[in-house]
Amino acid sequence: MPIVIAPINVDLKIVRIATDEKTKKHLESLGVSLNGEVTVLSSSGGTVVVKIKDGRLALDSSISTKIFVA
Repeated sequence: MPIVIAPINVDLKIVRIATDEKTKKHLESLGVSLNGEVTVLSSSGGTVVVKIKDGRLALDSSISTKIFVA
């Protein structure tokens, strides 16, 4: 499922990132990578705040619809 509709406060695993290579590289530099663990902290209007490792990251709707988790 896309991370934008994922449940809040549940540990999830990133299974697919459906975007171009440049954006994938940028997300990887921020800690968002395949098989990475994330937790959705809040979701509002397509904008998602996730916890990755010890940090927080805000993803806008154009990116959050392209990151798939399980």
